Amino acid sequence: MNSRTQQLEAINRLLDIMDELREKCPWDKKQTLESLRYLTIEETYELADAILDNDLEEIKEELGDVLLHIVFYAKIGSEKKAFDIGDVANAISDKLVDRHPHIYGDVVVKDEEGVKQNWEKLKLKEGKTSVLEGVPKSLPALVKANRIQDKVAGVGFDWEEPQQVWEKVQEELSELNEEVKNNNTEKIESEFGDVLFSMINYARFIGVNPENALEKTNKKFIKRFLFLEKAAKKEGKELSDMSLAEMDVHWENSKEFFK
Repeated sequence: MNSRTQQLEAINRLLDIMDELREKCPWDKKQTLESLRYLTIEETYELADAILDNDLEEIKEELGDVLLHIVFYAKIGSEKKAFDIGDVANAISDKLVDRHPHIYGDVVVKDEEGVKQNWEKLKLKEGKTSVLEGVPKSLPALVKANRIQDKVAGVGFDWEEPQQVWEKVQEELSELNEEVKNNNTEKIESEFGDVLFSMINYARFIGVNPENALEKTNKKFIKRFLFLEKAAKKEGKELSDMSLAEMDVHWENSKEFFK
């Protein structure tokens, strides 16, 4: 591991490289805050993938890409005479100190939940009119639902026991089933959304991150399906020519390798 001095030297080297690229590289010179935005989103998703795969080497690489973007934005900010990397670091440091009065002040909290509730109260004191202001509008719906529920729970708007939430899930499933029987398309969509929202809420109560859980299932399904495709090819068959029963044999076999 690098010493603090070596870490600072590495950051300083990156800042120097960014200065040089911005001055000499045609592509880097052309970039704006807006043009980098979609690339940053892509890099963030790649980091998220590496984290779910628990690939520490890949996490290191992807963190570097994200750090590059932070330095890039700060460089553009300095060119606009709006802010530089020092302002960015100081701003987040000030925020962390202000929002951790149980560490840097005299506030006493009992546990993690107390920290979260105090965090939301402090943000309201900073001028926010709603605890939901901090939820980005462009978040994917599943992630947004989780953040909404987490935010309102931070000010005490929450269920008391996991069983209550599970009963709500059952209630929403029953309502969905009723609308499916009635073939009411508009209400089916609404009730389906309620089911998802209540399931995400239940996930929070049992300590599961719904986004991570679903993505891990996506990855598992992909691996099993690729296994199925390869098994079919070994038999000289196309999936479209196989019966569901034939495919199920290979699908069940895939579960031995990808659990």
